Amino acid sequence: MKKNLAALAAVLLLSGVGAAAAEDIVIQPEQETVIKEYVHKQPLASVKVPGVELNVGTALPDTVELHEVPNVKYRYTVVDDRTVIVDPSTRKIIKIIQ
Repeated sequence: MKKNLAALAAVLLLSGVGAAAAEDIVIQPEQETVIKEYVHKQPLASVKVPGVELNVGTALPDTVELHEVPNVKYRYTVVDDRTVIVDPSTRKIIKIIQ
């Protein structure tokens, strides 16, 4: 009985990990097009963020200014000459577009 409970607990734990991964933010192609066009028309100076690797899921520090894209809930900035789209509620990078 204890083995069954341990196995069940392991399955539930692993399924929770899968559920968390399924919550990744996906930008719809239409929104991505709007963002790319806006960013192209509104270029920003690149900033350096020492100690931060640019990867999807990396949170940017509060010192990095995030810029609004009209009619889109996400923000953008340019770090190390790469434009990143950021979820403003978590400050996590959700897409690197350059």
